[in-house]
Amino acid sequence: MTQEAAIKEEPAELSAPPEPKQSEKKKQITIQELVESLRSTADDIGQISELSSEEKILVSQFFSSLLKLMKPLAPSISVNKLALPTQLRDVLQAHLDPTGHLILQFEDDHFELRDLSEEKNRDLMSAVIMDVMPKFKSLTSQQKRKLENRLKLLSSVTKEIQKSSEALSAAISANQ
Repeated sequence: MTQEAAIKEEPAELSAPPEPKQSEKKKQITIQELVESLRSTADDIGQISELSSEEKILVSQFFSSLLKLMKPLAPSISVNKLALPTQLRDVLQAHLDPTGHLILQFEDDHFELRDLSEEKNRDLMSAVIMDVMPKFKSLTSQQKRKLENRLKLLSSVTKEIQKSSEALSAAISANQ
């Protein structure tokens, strides 16, 4: 009986969990990597949600400002058709209006209106902005020069008219 007790004790001492087979180790690592990947994906989804909210606000602010600035300058700004994505290569002309709509005229003479503030058009919006902003700068410079020229004209004419007016007033006063 003592041998049986010794035999029974021996397996108890060796009853540590058996070493996992190589394939089981790979499964455990793969599961751990999968869980970490899913956690990372969840983090990315949270950040995408935050970034989308921020983008929505910025797009709204951008087009609100564009409307205020563009309205007195021009009814629309032309967009170079080469600046448009490849799926719009059959566009003949493109123009951005102050409300953020892209007016597209196609080779078959049909027109489309794309609201660049819509989420589905954000990549198109980026391409249009990259093309239009330098032109917008040119429009503001032209408007500034136009105003400066008008002021110069009005200033010169006003001085001469004031001189004539003062001379006429002096002549009328002298005759009375």
